[in-house]
Amino acid sequence: MENLDIVLIIKMIIIGIVQGFTEPIPVSSSGHVMIASELLGLGDQGFTFAILTNTASLLAILFIYRTDIARLSVNSLRYIKTKEPLFKSDFRFVLFIIIGTIPAGLLGILLNDLISESVSMTLIAMMLFVTGIALWLIRNKRGLKSESTMTGKDSFLIGLGQAVALTPGISRSGATIISAIATGLNQETALRFSFMLYIPVSLGGVVLGITDFLDEPNKAALAVPYTAAFISTLIMSYFALHWFMGIMKKGKLKYFTYYCFVVGTLLLVFF
Repeated sequence: MENLDIVLIIKMIIIGIVQGFTEPIPVSSSGHVMIASELLGLGDQGFTFAILTNTASLLAILFIYRTDIARLSVNSLRYIKTKEPLFKSDFRFVLFIIIGTIPAGLLGILLNDLISESVSMTLIAMMLFVTGIALWLIRNKRGLKSESTMTGKDSFLIGLGQAVALTPGISRSGATIISAIATGLNQETALRFSFMLYIPVSLGGVVLGITDFLDEPNKAALAVPYTAAFISTLIMSYFALHWFMGIMKKGKLKYFTYYCFVVGTLLLVFF
């Protein structure tokens, strides 16, 4: 294998680590991937690469929440068949996930081209500041609502937060967790609902991106680098989400505020 190929593989592994680490935490994975790509001299990796790495993060999240997903799926079907009150809470939670998915789903389809064309380092920096301010405002808020007491209105408002996160530099997990906590959800429910919302949106992106992936002209040449990025993203997403779960339990979101301010300032100064 040529040295150039080895260098590319190493760079792709680094990009995968960045994507995997930043996807679960409230600092904008897309913004950080763009920053890392710029620093490594890779430029924009395109939609195909984004779909690939997002799929890796999705698989990690599916694995971590596999028990919840199985319970929600089975109990929802049981409620539809039997109307047994015991299963109603899980059925309602699935409905809330559907409701929360609608805003981002619609805006993603309608504004995809506009969003992709508006990316810049300055925009990412400004949106990191917005994310940091929002995190600071809810840093001490402790909600009391759980899965059984949240409402359809709560899920829609959180879904609007996910729609706002289509803007480059706005963290998806950050926007949904901030919105969830602002509506009064407790930390555990806010985190779970945030990543349950990620699943259908990410799956939708994979479905919409299959054609682009199959039409990629350099699939053969990029097979090894892309595989390396996929694996590194998958592994890092798994560990990063577990780490972030601990952060949420301790209520230490304010530290991400500091991080967003520092990175946003560095972007404005050096780019």
